[in-house]
Amino acid sequence: MISRGNLKLFWARLLSAIFIFPVAYLLLLSFAEIWLFPNTLPTSLTIDRWHALFTERNNLFSSLLLSLTVAITVATLATLSGFYTSKQIAYHRSRKLWMRLSYFPFVLAPVIYAAVLYYYFIELNLAGSLLGVIVGHLLIAFPYSVILLSGFWSNHTQKIEQLVQTLGGNRWQTYKDVFFPMAQGLLVVCFFQTFLISWFEYGLTTIIGVGKVQTLTLKVFQYINEANFYNAALASSLLVLPPVILLYFNKKYLFQKRW
Repeated sequence: MISRGNLKLFWARLLSAIFIFPVAYLLLLSFAEIWLFPNTLPTSLTIDRWHALFTERNNLFSSLLLSLTVAITVATLATLSGFYTSKQIAYHRSRKLWMRLSYFPFVLAPVIYAAVLYYYFIELNLAGSLLGVIVGHLLIAFPYSVILLSGFWSNHTQKIEQLVQTLGGNRWQTYKDVFFPMAQGLLVVCFFQTFLISWFEYGLTTIIGVGKVQTLTLKVFQYINEANFYNAALASSLLVLPPVILLYFNKKYLFQKRW
């Protein structure tokens, strides 16, 4: 008879295998030289694609650096501005109204949201530029960070702020010496989450970037449309790698609850 502990372990391993399989499949396909139906495994393997990626100047490596630049910039700006804005909203008398408005960008699909705002990006000369794509991603990442960080502020933090001011501390010292250390874990989680929002963003990037800002997600769809599955697998592997690393640290903070 199978004990309850062994049954749980079996299901845990089965779920782990199901989650890992797509990533393992992409990695194997990126190394495949020839893999034709109905073969279960590739006929032969090659490292030429990965070797060319890191030894030659190619568009895919440029897209990887571009995606990292956009995602890190968006995550940093969204986390810092969201932390400050969430405090202002938390203590505002119209807090409920502002919080409801912060959910508005998630009512529409990103593609429709970008199409609605596209006219204003053209007027501001931001369409088809890197700055325009970063601003477009912030329209999604910033309200998300406000929603996530709003739970940090309470009567307790307000009393701490009043105590610091009573002892002579200014606003900057309150943030630097009190609030940032207190919210360290939550800020890290917010940074990871907004990084992932920007990293996987496709609809806004396509419309606002007008195809000129070639991030890694656009490269994946470009290779798929060209029926170049091996390069699509390589681009997808690069797309998955940073989120897997971030999710490991994200899980560590989420389960330890350091804030």
